[in-house]
Amino acid sequence: MAVTPSVVAVIRERARDALFARVAGPEGPRNRARIHETPGPRWFLPDSAIHRVHGDTAMFVGGLRALLLQSLHPLAMAAVAAHSGYRGDPWGRLQRTSTFLATTTFGVADDAERAVSTVRAVHRRVRGVAPDGRPYRADDPHLLTWVHIAEVDSFLRAHQRYGAHPLDDAGCDRYVAETAVVARKLGVPGPPVTVAALEEALATYRPELHGTRDARLAARFLLVTPPVPWAAKPPYAALAASAAAMLPGWARPELRLPHLPVAESTLVRVAGLSVVKAARWVMTAPG
Repeated sequence: MAVTPSVVAVIRERARDALFARVAGPEGPRNRARIHETPGPRWFLPDSAIHRVHGDTAMFVGGLRALLLQSLHPLAMAAVAAHSGYRGDPWGRLQRTSTFLATTTFGVADDAERAVSTVRAVHRRVRGVAPDGRPYRADDPHLLTWVHIAEVDSFLRAHQRYGAHPLDDAGCDRYVAETAVVARKLGVPGPPVTVAALEEALATYRPELHGTRDARLAARFLLVTPPVPWAAKPPYAALAASAAAMLPGWARPELRLPHLPVAESTLVRVAGLSVVKAARWVMTAPG
């Protein structure tokens, strides 16, 4: 029996709603309406590079890569392990992060300012002592810079590999410069504004980065034992493998991840591209 267009549309709509609910949470529809429909000035125009990158489903890969890369700074990972609740409420953390990104990227300026103020207030309360005895605080400009550049590098690399419309060189620089607008408001001093400066900043952190027990546990949680429904495990595995494959070569041993260059350049890449394309098709469904 042939599948009618109406059946396909229903399946697509249900898949879209389920995926959106996971990413955006129960307040997702209300937040989406507020973010996209509220009139007023915004930080970024619709034709901006940041709109193109943050509006593409390649962000699923970029977000996972960012978490893995960020975990390699022992102080950043100590703060996440002690304060983020990523194990007890991983979906809540994802939903808060996605709402922040959507608000600062697409929302009106007043809402974006409030979102930044909320995050800064949370950062002021996050402090402690890492397992190696060093104190940390989430509003430390040095740690804020690391989190920012690891995130921007991950989002941009994922977009260039899996995005529907990769940026040219000038567009990549524009993306880095536009993300710097948000970073400054979060307290990052002098964030990079070009790809070259981003790569230089990443290189300066390399001596500080290594895999701790908490980082390896986080990687296992993200890659091997994520709390996703059984039906979602195969596509999630493709996204997770794609994210791990995009890590720098030196990062794999630190997180005790295998390096399979042939499989990563063929099977993993094809699987990741297929899942990102499918998610894009689902998320752009009418309705």
